[in-house]
Amino acid sequence: MKRIFTSIKLTMIISIFFMLSATVLVGCSKDTKEKDSNNNINDNHNIVEEDKDNSEAIDENIVKDELTDDLDHQGLVDDEINDKIDINIAALKGPTGMGMVKLMEDAENGNSANNYKFTVAGEADIISTGLIKGEFDIAAVPCNLASVLYNKSEGKIMLAGINTLGVLYIVDTDSSINTVEDLRGKTIYSTGYGTTPQYTLNYLLSLYGMDPEKDLTIEYKTEATEVAAILENSIEAIAMLPQPYVTTVMMSNDRVRIALDIEKEWAKQNEDMGVVTGVVVVNREFYNNNPKAVEEFLNEYEISASFVNNDVDKASELVEKYGLFKAAVAKKAIPFCNITLIRDLKMKEMVEGYLGILFEQNPNAVGGAMPGDDFYYINE
Repeated sequence: MKRIFTSIKLTMIISIFFMLSATVLVGCSKDTKEKDSNNNINDNHNIVEEDKDNSEAIDENIVKDELTDDLDHQGLVDDEINDKIDINIAALKGPTGMGMVKLMEDAENGNSANNYKFTVAGEADIISTGLIKGEFDIAAVPCNLASVLYNKSEGKIMLAGINTLGVLYIVDTDSSINTVEDLRGKTIYSTGYGTTPQYTLNYLLSLYGMDPEKDLTIEYKTEATEVAAILENSIEAIAMLPQPYVTTVMMSNDRVRIALDIEKEWAKQNEDMGVVTGVVVVNREFYNNNPKAVEEFLNEYEISASFVNNDVDKASELVEKYGLFKAAVAKKAIPFCNITLIRDLKMKEMVEGYLGILFEQNPNAVGGAMPGDDFYYINE
């Protein structure tokens, strides 16, 4: 009996031992798993944190690069803005200044190569004084005035281009004039006594064998409005007027018609060399200091002149906007204003020929002497 009890006791002890061993093993296994799990979580967290740090570093570098690019671009823009120079430009009301209106708009919108400040003057004297004093750097003026200023300033003014050809027209109210010869024995009313209109008409008449003092009568009036009044009150009147005054008269008097284009009649007798009405001049000192800017202006002016000729509707609006003439008149007048830009050797040839004709009639018309070669700015 004692042996049986001892055997049972031993069996129970062994069972308890195995149960305790199993519990310890399970606990160790669980701790190991939890430890491994915690390690994995920590490792994953570290990876996430590391990726986050790397991502933030990459994002920061991207932002820095973008900021650098923006600053570099802004720097280029600032450099471009800083490279622009201020240029003071003057133009007369009428065809001489009309070719600039697109450039005026571009400058106002900040789309021009440089900062252009335009002055539109009603009298040439304002521009003449400003050019000689250096208050204007570039200007559009009558051709003979450019020569006068060159002589008066001892070469301070340079001729850069022809911007307007002939703008003078013979008009009548009875359709009696069809050729230059038809003017013989007639009375013509005109403006411009002692200036280029008079010299231009006298030369044209001489080409057709007429003496302006013997073969017809020319009555000069001070204002175009005076001539317009004569045309209004006469059924057989003949006059010579410049554009856009021709258009103004025709709009108010349907009996007035264009009889002769002085430009075409002149060119017929001068191997297609027409009348030179308006030119672009540059202050020599300004050019010497800013040759690139002068070229940029002339290139932009050429584009502007082309725009005026090809988009008359828009151009006429700009003509009025910038105070050169009323849009309704400009719209009808622009096709007859011969706006252009002729430069370099062709310019020199045409201007020399035209000034030579004026000089023969009256040396004072060109300033007392023909200008020298340094008068002509030729971009070689």
